[in-house]
Amino acid sequence: MKGQILYTELCDLLGIQYPIIQAGMGMLQPYVPPVSTSPELVAAVSNAGGIGILGPSGVSPGEVADYIKKTKALTDKPFGVDLIFAGSLSGTAVGNMQDLKNQIPPEYKALLKSLMEKYEIPEVEVEPTIWRTMLDPEIARKQFEVVLEEKVPVMVSGLGTPPFVVSECHARGIKVLSAVGNLKTACRAAELGVDAIIVEGWGAGSHSGRIDNLVLIPPVVDAVKPIPVIAAGGIADGRQIAASLMLGAAGVWIGTRFLATPEAAIPDWYKQLIIQAGDEGTQKNAYWTGRLNRHYKSPVDEALETSGLKPLPMPLQGLLTFDFMAGAIKAGKYELSGQLMGQGTAMIKKLKPAAQIMEELVTEAVAALDTAGHFINKES
Repeated sequence: MKGQILYTELCDLLGIQYPIIQAGMGMLQPYVPPVSTSPELVAAVSNAGGIGILGPSGVSPGEVADYIKKTKALTDKPFGVDLIFAGSLSGTAVGNMQDLKNQIPPEYKALLKSLMEKYEIPEVEVEPTIWRTMLDPEIARKQFEVVLEEKVPVMVSGLGTPPFVVSECHARGIKVLSAVGNLKTACRAAELGVDAIIVEGWGAGSHSGRIDNLVLIPPVVDAVKPIPVIAAGGIADGRQIAASLMLGAAGVWIGTRFLATPEAAIPDWYKQLIIQAGDEGTQKNAYWTGRLNRHYKSPVDEALETSGLKPLPMPLQGLLTFDFMAGAIKAGKYELSGQLMGQGTAMIKKLKPAAQIMEELVTEAVAALDTAGHFINKES
């Protein structure tokens, strides 16, 4: 990318060349690797001038250490880890999985059974241990201790930032990024003293906010100055990066675009769903996990939304749909399995290596920013 310049204060803050962050992504689905952002993907993005983020909330603390060590072996550039701290997610205690399943009302179980029969989804037995790993506060604390011990340059908290995360990271020189979905939460993160705030808009995949980025970014930027704001949600090309910078963001957080790469750890059929989703192929509701999330749209969404039953809180709703997901994947009916992805699918036409994506993003953003001045009439 010789001659291409794309720089903001975020570059200095994180020690990177370009203000592009590959989102840390993990999965709660059966038969899908719990860490989608492999060390190979993270290192490729960091080596190309951005910063890659691991998403290992669904694995054990020992496995978190392994992922970090593998990444260090592939890059000497800054990278990060994205963890979920479960305390604020739900009032439902995370204990024995079967005990939790027993709390699911019978009418909900009957609904899912009817859908399995309708779509000829086989019953399979897959232990949903990933839910406990993802949502157990004790495991999250041990995962976090690994990040501290390994002195990972950047720590990201995806669904809430406990105060101890900021203080303990800063004591070791680790930067803290907090993901938010509205102005109120952004202000709360600013009060905690985080180093940058990721604003996840309506188009983001997985669990994210209800407000469009075009609306949300400017007031957040104004409210949290001088803390840098990072735009997230449906971003998949350089023009959107340029637009985000014009709105006041200091960088971008890109997820789904980097899943459609050879380096991403998700299965090939998942990558193909991303490519074929197009501009109307995703849906946002809380019926798959218990919290609002964006995923591949299917007839199952309409059946759930028109059932008359409200989503159960996390993790009960996720445990309810887990068996359906497992059966759909086992049967090869991947399009019915609620796979997470953002609206950036509208611009994803084929798989590309992460380094090539980085080069294209920077080139496109620079070209768009260079063109912006043409809209100003400079005649007096």
